[in-house]
Amino acid sequence: MRKITLLFLLVFAIAENKAQNYQITFAGTGASTIVDSVKIENLSQCTSLNIGGGNILNLGGTVGLNDINLNNNKGTIIYPNPATGACSVEFTSTSGNNTRIELFDMTGKVVVEQSGFLTAGDHRFLFKGLKSGVYTLKIESDVYQYSAKLVSNYSTPENPVIENAGNTAGSLKQLTVNDNLKQGYKSIKSTIFMQFNAGDTLKLTGKSGNCRTVTMLFPNQDQTVPFDFMQCTDADSNHYAVVQIGNQIWMEENLKTTKYRDGSSISNVTDSATWGSTTNGAWCNFLNDPAEGAYYGRLYNYYAVADSRNLCPAGWHVAKNAEWNIMEKLIDSTVDTTALGVTGAEIGRILKEGCNTRWQYYDSTAGWNSAGFSALCTNFRNSTGAWSLAPNNNHDDSYWTASPYNVNMAWSKSFRWCTRDIFSIFNYKRAGSGVRCIKDN
Repeated sequence: MRKITLLFLLVFAIAENKAQNYQITFAGTGASTIVDSVKIENLSQCTSLNIGGGNILNLGGTVGLNDINLNNNKGTIIYPNPATGACSVEFTSTSGNNTRIELFDMTGKVVVEQSGFLTAGDHRFLFKGLKSGVYTLKIESDVYQYSAKLVSNYSTPENPVIENAGNTAGSLKQLTVNDNLKQGYKSIKSTIFMQFNAGDTLKLTGKSGNCRTVTMLFPNQDQTVPFDFMQCTDADSNHYAVVQIGNQIWMEENLKTTKYRDGSSISNVTDSATWGSTTNGAWCNFLNDPAEGAYYGRLYNYYAVADSRNLCPAGWHVAKNAEWNIMEKLIDSTVDTTALGVTGAEIGRILKEGCNTRWQYYDSTAGWNSAGFSALCTNFRNSTGAWSLAPNNNHDDSYWTASPYNVNMAWSKSFRWCTRDIFSIFNYKRAGSGVRCIKDN
């Protein structure tokens, strides 16, 4: 018996290692304890998924199954889960289709299956006689696919069966199953599957009302991910996602405001000659294209950055050169914070956004975004009012710091399409660059 038990544990461990199935739940702290929704981005596979904050994210590279691409965020509802021999599974058939339901054990063997035509709507199936173990549920038709992890704690041997409990008409209140299932109704959650391989990097953006917080995740176990929600809203009522890097909290997006904090307007200067001569605060969209500003953020001259009326949301300020230095050294120890020009072996890749962005001009210098900073390829405007001159006119960026260098220049940070480093330099105050704000201490 001891040998059999050890063999079972070994097989279970091997299967679990191969499967890499982890269940992730979410919680809110700070300004809100409620998580409305979560956007999950697998930065290693360049895939993304949006789910409700009360749902369970099932990350898996399941044994014996083909990769599954979910096309319905409602997913599956399994209750109770863990089950004691029996449980109820609900899912939505988006249209009338032949549907196949299969339950796999940890070795990839089909334990029980059922096929047939299902009408459009919500359906419920009862699974009975499931002995103790961890299972993978797969529901598939020509137009929708679902997958979820199911756990049973039932030790009495029985022959597993699937029973069609009918169309639920979208109402869980029509439950007619036994008391054990009714008890599980109190904790019903939808389980959403996402393809995941060991070592993948996930970027999670939790949303609660107007607050959005980014958390980077490198999963290796089941866990609850907390989002520390806080307000970050500018005078134009733009709401920004935030990310914590070390002890600092940064805006995860570039500033978009057209107003100072007191509501007064910043001049929108589109003409090149005027831009190159003004010493008043000014902003523009790259190439004067509103779509650029809406996605990549605005470009500002340093006079707007230094204005006492403040660009950033209340409780935030434009990051100083020294504050950039703290973050740079934390994430890439090769950075020389006293260097003028290029420094850092990989910091550019760590901070630049990845996955189908303008940074991907060379694969060897494309962004990883493993710190969640999400530096966008915003481009810039030089001190004469001309636009940046990289290939295709769209593969560089520049960020102002709040630190002046002399009467005509101030410190800035740049990432470039063709390198892996960060470029730390002083720039003319008349130039146009992006802005990142950092939370006040």
